[in-house]
Amino acid sequence: MTKTGHSATYEEVQKLHPLYFNIVRRRFWWFAISLLIIIPGIISLFLQGLNLGIDYTGGTMLDITFNKAVTQTAISDTMKSVGLEGPVQLSNGDTAALIRTEALEEDKRSELLNALETKVGAFDKASLKEDKVGPAMGQELTRNAIYALIIAMGMMIIYITIRFQFVFAISAILALLHDVFVVVGVFSLFRWEIDATFVAAILTIVGYSINDTVIIFDRIRENEPKMRRGDSYEDMVDKSVWQTMRRSVNTVITVLISLFAVFILGGESTRMFSLAMLIGVFCGAYSSIFIASQILVEIKRHMKKKPRSGGKVAQATTK
Repeated sequence: MTKTGHSATYEEVQKLHPLYFNIVRRRFWWFAISLLIIIPGIISLFLQGLNLGIDYTGGTMLDITFNKAVTQTAISDTMKSVGLEGPVQLSNGDTAALIRTEALEEDKRSELLNALETKVGAFDKASLKEDKVGPAMGQELTRNAIYALIIAMGMMIIYITIRFQFVFAISAILALLHDVFVVVGVFSLFRWEIDATFVAAILTIVGYSINDTVIIFDRIRENEPKMRRGDSYEDMVDKSVWQTMRRSVNTVITVLISLFAVFILGGESTRMFSLAMLIGVFCGAYSSIFIASQILVEIKRHMKKKPRSGGKVAQATTK
């Protein structure tokens, strides 16, 4: 077999990576780094909660058709000039605008429409559509998102348990919860607005993260039967992580480049989604390499320390 093959020794894998260092033996460093990010986020969630958008709190949606092409910046600046904020989506050659903002009274609505006509451009008043979103819809959206996350994680536990072992499933789910807490905590800390696309971002992050974790677990499963007497489980896991390192790093870099382009060029309507994805994808790659496999090592280590049931009885019988 070549050095890049599955049968490469631990020493050969180390030599293949010029930046090699033992990841598994420093696992408590990675746990500490994660806690330094997660704990402030959890505290922020309890103290100030999340900055929920109108998709969750309720508000007004205006569907306006302008007589000429407009820009998101022009509409957003006009909204700010009358003390309002909210996402703006353009369509139909940038002539149709969907504006979402807080619930508007008649006076505030008229002020906004007059400002848009004056500063942005004339629009077709006959085709103007207005919808009010109640907070009940936001509560249903939140509830469905939680159900979707629970169902997804439950299915993942079943799949990973069947394909690997139950301890692998527990390690993977803890790593996924790590990613979710980091993203939600960071959004709470910086008071970034959460809209309906945030839910889609979280579910996408979970799918991305579990994919990378399963690949590392697959290599651990391949290497475990090849362990010789005296080999360390920690070293075997470390070897497995490094064997998949290039793939993990290359994948996350290409995804981050694409997401960064969307964040910069995608406009206001996709900004929060791409921001959540940027944080989540980076965190997912980190947790797959530095958290999931390290949790697995810790669980296996504690399982090994447990005395076998009936051990003392057997000794007493022998005596």
